Amino acid sequence: MSQQPPTTTTHRSGFACIVGRPNVGKSTLTNALVGEKVAITSSKPQTTRHAIRGIVNRPDAQLVLVDTPGLHRPRTLLGQRLNTVVRDTLTEVDVIGFCLPSDEKVGPGDRFIAQELAQVRRGGRGTPVVAIATKSDRVDRERLTRHLLDVDALGDWDDIVPTSAVKGEQVDVVADLLVSHLPPGPPLYPGGELTDEPEAVMIAELIREAALEGVRDELPHSLAVVVDEMTAREDRPEHDPLLEIRVNLFVERPSQKAIVIGRGGARLKEVGTNARRGIEALLGQKVYLDLHVKVAKDWQRDPKQLQRLGF
Repeated sequence: MSQQPPTTTTHRSGFACIVGRPNVGKSTLTNALVGEKVAITSSKPQTTRHAIRGIVNRPDAQLVLVDTPGLHRPRTLLGQRLNTVVRDTLTEVDVIGFCLPSDEKVGPGDRFIAQELAQVRRGGRGTPVVAIATKSDRVDRERLTRHLLDVDALGDWDDIVPTSAVKGEQVDVVADLLVSHLPPGPPLYPGGELTDEPEAVMIAELIREAALEGVRDELPHSLAVVVDEMTAREDRPEHDPLLEIRVNLFVERPSQKAIVIGRGGARLKEVGTNARRGIEALLGQKVYLDLHVKVAKDWQRDPKQLQRLGF
């Protein structure tokens, strides 16, 4: 009697795009899935400016997460370009995760995105969509049930799942569902890597996150952060290196510059202190931040300035 060959689990790999209107928990979910901070989070909408990739490494799969800016009806050239980033990404991934917060009713912004996703599916290869009810810890069971029914009525989804990234509830289920829609294949990145973002971009994002905390609603859309220079201080001993990082923070008006700097420079000092913790954890060494705030008038509407600032 011949012996049956051992069964092997098919390894899957591919890209998943996390979409949703601004401030619905996309970056928080990305970080929870990866297990490390690879995307900045903020209570301010439109925090994410780049399609940051987080990499989930499992024995049976490698899931590469693309955290995009929130799809929205744009009012500036920057807004148009952010939407273009999202649409371009949607055409290149294997599965889409559509985030809809459980503590808010399904609204016009969600319907706008649902229509966009329907067009992507009709015009492309029928990319599967997993509807993700984020922030489920903020509502009771009855309200969550009503929200899930509303989400179901919004479109033809391949799966629907509630989750709380903050509490870690059902994050593994979200990962399982996204992985189930990936094609068979070997890992796309070396094991152990969590993101393919350049260090300078991650540093700029961490500084921007720190600068957005506790400021007025007008500032998030007007703030851009650019790492100008990174150099190792030569007079430091080999066992205790120090990296000097020169950074420019660009705003659109002098009044916004005053907000970022604060009275006597106190606010900017706080931004540097908070950002430095995250940057040192990212790089694994001590850093010195040299922060400068500059005015680039109406940069969100100026094509040349947008290009110079990396958009």
